Amino acid sequence: MREKRLLLRMRAVEEAEKAEELEERGVEKPRIGVYVCHCGINIALTVDVEAVRDYAKTLPNVVLARNYIYMCSDPGQGLIAEDLKAGRINRVIVAACSPRMHELTFRKVCADNGLNPFYFEQANIREHCSWPHVDYKEEATEKAKEIVRAAVARASLLEALEQKEVNVEPAALVIGGGVAGIQAALDIADAGFRVYLVEKKPSIGGHAAQLSKTFPVMKSVSSFLAPRMIEVGAHPNIVLLTHTDIEDVSGFIGNYEVKVRKKARFVDENKCTGCGECAKVCPVEVPDEYNEGLSKRKAIYMPFSFAVPPVFLVDAENCSLLKNGKCGDATLEDVRAGKAKTPCMAACKEDAIDFSQKDKEAQFKVGTIIVATGYDIIDPRLLPEYHYGEYPNVITGLEFERLASPTGPTGGKIIVNGREPKDVVFISCVGSRNKQTGYPYCSRICCMYLMKQAHFVKEKLPDANVTVLYQDVRAFGKGFEEFWDEVLKEGVVYRRGLPGEIYQKPGSDRLVVRAEDTMLGETYELEADLVVLGVGIRPSDTAEEVISMLKLSKSADGFLLEAHPKLRPVDTAIDGIFVAGCCQGPKDITDTVAQGRAAASAALAYLVKGVAEIEPATSEVSEDMCVGCRCCEKVCPFGAIEFDEERHITRVNEAICKGCGCCVGMCPSGAASVRHFRDKHIYAQIETFTS
Repeated sequence: MREKRLLLRMRAVEEAEKAEELEERGVEKPRIGVYVCHCGINIALTVDVEAVRDYAKTLPNVVLARNYIYMCSDPGQGLIAEDLKAGRINRVIVAACSPRMHELTFRKVCADNGLNPFYFEQANIREHCSWPHVDYKEEATEKAKEIVRAAVARASLLEALEQKEVNVEPAALVIGGGVAGIQAALDIADAGFRVYLVEKKPSIGGHAAQLSKTFPVMKSVSSFLAPRMIEVGAHPNIVLLTHTDIEDVSGFIGNYEVKVRKKARFVDENKCTGCGECAKVCPVEVPDEYNEGLSKRKAIYMPFSFAVPPVFLVDAENCSLLKNGKCGDATLEDVRAGKAKTPCMAACKEDAIDFSQKDKEAQFKVGTIIVATGYDIIDPRLLPEYHYGEYPNVITGLEFERLASPTGPTGGKIIVNGREPKDVVFISCVGSRNKQTGYPYCSRICCMYLMKQAHFVKEKLPDANVTVLYQDVRAFGKGFEEFWDEVLKEGVVYRRGLPGEIYQKPGSDRLVVRAEDTMLGETYELEADLVVLGVGIRPSDTAEEVISMLKLSKSADGFLLEAHPKLRPVDTAIDGIFVAGCCQGPKDITDTVAQGRAAASAALAYLVKGVAEIEPATSEVSEDMCVGCRCCEKVCPFGAIEFDEERHITRVNEAICKGCGCCVGMCPSGAASVRHFRDKHIYAQIETFTS
């Protein structure tokens, strides 16, 4: 490590000498303009802005310094533009907030006024100074001066970088066929571009297809979801790939190579009419996942009545012929040889069932990708005190949705243990807001869907006693508070405090819910015929595969991480890849649709333009210094480094590289460096703090 530091220091000295040579050859000397922002009172309340401005004037290569209340405002940007147009400066430093907020804003000002945008440097005197030192104005002011001093030292050595472009393939990949994926696919397709919509399950629709009605307007989900699903299936610009897994994604913005495997349905999609005669004669019954296991389906089945595509498929894991090699008198060998037919084959008049089908692989190229992998529900078994899975009348909110749905196993009648319940208890925040389960965040939708379900009970069973046990009620959306008022008027009782235990009443199938009313400060017990657990939502299991494949990042709660929570909520750190819906965080249908449209718009920005700009602040490897050890290749999180077997050196694919610098830290020979973050830049800043 000591040798490496010495090597890097020597390299920094060499680069400094090169800078002197450039100056001797007549390269323009830096003339730096420093602009100190008040940020309203965010900075000015703690930092003496005028003192920092005056100090900046004394620094090497600084020819002017100004201050303004909001540098990011049009007048603030105008100050920089005016000085650039007048030729007073050829380097710009703005001492303000984090570069994550406005670096691109000020780079654009530079570019629009004839200065290479990489001659701009931002000194963070808000997050790094004024905010953490609110009670120490004198010390904060001195620290702000040092931060500006370091920025000046770096800006004096900055190099001009040229923006590069790559062509963008006029097609998009949407991963996930739920509400967000459907909306994004339709928006892109309607704009005239091809969309590959890949869904792991046999039908699009996601969890929304299991719901009966939506809050707060109580509109039937199928009335608006089914037409959108049909539109996807019929759209000429959408290639719908259901029952399909993504095997691999490689490439970079504008040029992603996608490999998928479409699993065999064992039913010809072009021949099947969806008549259902095959299912009538199938001898195998298994739990129906669409109804959350509350009913049975056959081994050959259609996922649900308005599924898209509207064709049957064979459940390969449970089909007797595929699992055991025999169904009735027919063996798999004879069936594939055309010598025998299974009962389902005999019943199919269209001859659509084909047990010789195999999985098919396909490859295609896209310019942008939208990830909309949705969510799964938190397993209520993580809270054993609720005895989910042990008592049949303890069910999840999603199971209740199927009970209350007209297309559910009971035709919309709420029946438990063979009768209508008289006492129903709903429990909120099951799994969510609980560090012990590993899901400390709020799932946002649970309060509202429990209100909706409580309304269902009062609507269908007016004489039933309905109680909701809650931590807090979060009615955050448009019309939600009013909906809560209506539910209370219907006679639904809300009691604050989650139960500590549920047990079965001796000699009865009724349940006893033991809890504490935190408003009254007293414990109580409620008898119930039905307990509904308001389970929260978690990232989909599919998300882990996608994260690994696309080199995406996760937030602390496991959802996909956006580039910026406020300014870039659908972007990721990987150019050309966007997120939408519950894979990014819990949200209801309204917000999911909005984010699907936002992701589509972001993707279309590249598709319409046809080219994408590549960030030039990327890594590079000196071919003269590279020893071919491939250490950098192993640590690159984006797969941007390629090894030249003939020359025994590594190269960086600039379109993939994000300039993270992992290769620089690992390179033992000092051959790797990051443009715009050279050793000389870093050492120059360090020297200001140590001198």
